[in-house]
Amino acid sequence: MLPARVSVANMAAPRRPDPAPLETDDVRVVAIGTALWAVAFFVLLAVRARLAAHHTSWWLATCAVGVVLGLAGVRYCQRRRAAISRDRAR
Repeated sequence: MLPARVSVANMAAPRRPDPAPLETDDVRVVAIGTALWAVAFFVLLAVRARLAAHHTSWWLATCAVGVVLGLAGVRYCQRRRAAISRDRAR
């Protein structure tokens, strides 16, 4: 005789409550990432002749896009932080 089917759902322990969300400074995190993209851009700009020799000039464009998207991300995070502050003030 085969044993009865055991369901994983029946074996689950009682669920603990979710922890509270962490407070983070998203603007600083995104700004640091953007600054790193900018540093990489200028380093690659200094060695662009070697990039061309190895057919990797597109790395410059990648860094430039990283900076542009990072700046958009900083603006987004600033607006988000302001909206959260407004909601808490109500």
